[in-house]
Amino acid sequence: MMRILIIDDNEQMRVLLRQAMQWAGFEVDVAENGRHGQQLFESQAADLVITDLIMPEQEGLETICELKKIQPGVRIIAISGGGRIGPEAYLPAAMELGADRIFAKPFDIKELVEAVRELLDTV
Repeated sequence: MMRILIIDDNEQMRVLLRQAMQWAGFEVDVAENGRHGQQLFESQAADLVITDLIMPEQEGLETICELKKIQPGVRIIAISGGGRIGPEAYLPAAMELGADRIFAKPFDIKELVEAVRELLDTV
């Protein structure tokens, strides 16, 4: 079974994403920030990571860089509401750093699940 790691500081988003990914048939781990997510990834690598970009302790852009160092081929989806300046400021940077797909919050959960399936079909 494919493993998904969800990293988001918003508990409601973690619950929503966990439920959607489990419903779609994936094993799921969750972390509340990039540092914890990186630790989970180091102990048990995931096939795909969904990470928020604006988080305390270790934000998503740094997390993407670190995960790509650990496992260069890991698939990553970056999500962001953008904080004070909007997601359009952060999401392109995530693509430059190695994210495979980007989604601005709020997003259609069905589209996200479809993106996960597409990315994992190519593994």
